[in-house]
Amino acid sequence: MASRHPFVDASRPLVFAHRGGSALAPENTLAAFDRGLSLGADGLELDVHLSRDGRVVVHHDASLERTTDGAGPVAARSAEELARLDAGYRFCLDGDFRFRSRGFSVPTLATVLARYPDARVIIELKNGTEALARATLADVRQARALDRVCFASEYPGGLRVIRAMEPAAATSAARPEVRGALVRTWIGWPLGRPAFQAFQVPEVAGPLRVVSRRLVRAAHRAGLGVQVWTVDCAQDVRRLLEWGVDAVISDRPDVAVAVVREWGEDRSR
Repeated sequence: MASRHPFVDASRPLVFAHRGGSALAPENTLAAFDRGLSLGADGLELDVHLSRDGRVVVHHDASLERTTDGAGPVAARSAEELARLDAGYRFCLDGDFRFRSRGFSVPTLATVLARYPDARVIIELKNGTEALARATLADVRQARALDRVCFASEYPGGLRVIRAMEPAAATSAARPEVRGALVRTWIGWPLGRPAFQAFQVPEVAGPLRVVSRRLVRAAHRAGLGVQVWTVDCAQDVRRLLEWGVDAVISDRPDVAVAVVREWGEDRSR
């Protein structure tokens, strides 16, 4: 495969810790990111919103209740206020709330990019607004991280802004672009020269099979990467590697890293 961006051009399949590895530590916190990378993940997948004062913050939901001791919209709090919340409050591992009151808050994107200067990062824009897209791109530029970041979103609006402002940026396919690509593979048409560099997709979405050997072959012919979420079972990781996917995005980076290593050793024998 002749990839168009170093983010999706690697000598072996990559492992991304989904929200840092949300089965092992509180999602989208420095605790999770530290843990995921310490286990050998090649990079991080994380989610971003804008705070009330326009800072890019790392959090999945639009509201705070599910994962923190706070309540209400993320957008209603300043970055400083979000930094005072306990983002480990709800996380329970084996019946133990061991991450409570450990100082793990809602971090800014700038903090994460500075803390992990060598890690690849998938940044998912959780809405399609121009404001979020511009602010996220500004943080990535400020961190000099453009060559190790891929921008992702279900929504095409924000990705269009980033592609227009920074043609060198790697982006993944938005949901309508994935649908269009699937239709082309079903009828045997090539994918052509799309505006994105990678598919970051689930293996299945409801009744629809998204990832298949056929999609992987079509993507590679077009110079595109295929990165699949959320893959936590060792058997599923190995099967997808045999299909030729370029990366798995996992809540269990410990499992995924081990399988990728074993798979590589098997192929080198």
